[in-house]
Amino acid sequence: MLKIFIYPTLLLFTYLSLHAQNKLNDINRIVLNTYVPEQVVALPSGAKGLLENKLNQIASNNGMGGSTLNPRFVVAVTVLETGKDIIAGPPLMTSLTLQVTFYVADAIENRIYANAQVEVKGVGDGNNSAKAYLDALKKINVNHTSIKELIVEAKNKIVDYYNTQCDFIIRNAITLSKQGEYDASLVKLASIPDICESCYIKAMDTLQSIYQQKIDKECLLIMRDAKTTWMANKNDSGAAIVAQIINSISPFSTCEPDASNLMNEISKKLEADKRAIWEFQVQKHRDAVKLKQEAIRVDEEDRKRRLAVQSEEQKQQYALQKAAQKQQYALQKADQEAGGLRGFVNSIAKLKVTLWRETAQDYVNKQKVDYSKLNFK
Repeated sequence: MLKIFIYPTLLLFTYLSLHAQNKLNDINRIVLNTYVPEQVVALPSGAKGLLENKLNQIASNNGMGGSTLNPRFVVAVTVLETGKDIIAGPPLMTSLTLQVTFYVADAIENRIYANAQVEVKGVGDGNNSAKAYLDALKKINVNHTSIKELIVEAKNKIVDYYNTQCDFIIRNAITLSKQGEYDASLVKLASIPDICESCYIKAMDTLQSIYQQKIDKECLLIMRDAKTTWMANKNDSGAAIVAQIINSISPFSTCEPDASNLMNEISKKLEADKRAIWEFQVQKHRDAVKLKQEAIRVDEEDRKRRLAVQSEEQKQQYALQKAAQKQQYALQKADQEAGGLRGFVNSIAKLKVTLWRETAQDYVNKQKVDYSKLNFK
């Protein structure tokens, strides 16, 4: 009877430990961008940079460093002068009291998740209020209890947001892709942080599918341009132009074999003394294809390793707590090696996301969120 009781208890302990750790990881994956809005009273010279540095410290200290690809969530700050005293000398001094309010907000929905206030005081020489202002800002403690509580509250609300809005976000991205707005769709999906495993994995699966649609459509247009160019200029200069055109094709596109065939055709047409230049371009294309093949190989090895891990889990059956802890360590190690959410997001998906970000960076930059629309009052 004792053994019957211990076994399920160990299973429950292991599950709760893993669940608690995953919950912690979910929260710690959130990223915050920083923003200092226009103040009611203009900031003195140097104050904005000082505040930005404080915000960056708050974000980084709490594992929430920002990302240009995910600009949705922001930590901002406003400053209000609440007291000013002239301290008789000698020497004459100016003392300022500032009320500094920190906010965590959703810049897309124009929603404030949480705010916290801290009071700081500074002193400046003579009637120099600017020095007193800067002295006060320097005294902001980025590890203040109120700021830490603000971050915890905001984190939990952001996690709840993605847990409840995930399906809606993905459906909206799919709708955009059907309208031919592939980059807008991919930005929306890529902006989903991995704070919720199930949502993040769904987003990456959808992103792969939409990215494939995008590169396949682009490939057809590129190949049409390449063939037209070659037909009009069947010489070394035409080959050089075609090579540049073809090398913009993703190695994952379904029409990639057509590009290889066209390259082979061109190779046969070129004169021997000019073939070396052409072969260099051909090699660039082949290297891209090898990159794809390597990603597939790594993905297959990752799958086999995980099957082996799962088989080992079944054999051990979590009979002892020590075995469960050992298995947890093995999973963490495998996650680090795979470079993803416990390996769920495979190497092919990561490579596709990387390739897309490189080609769509101009689009991403143009779609930056306008934080000035947020109302910090």
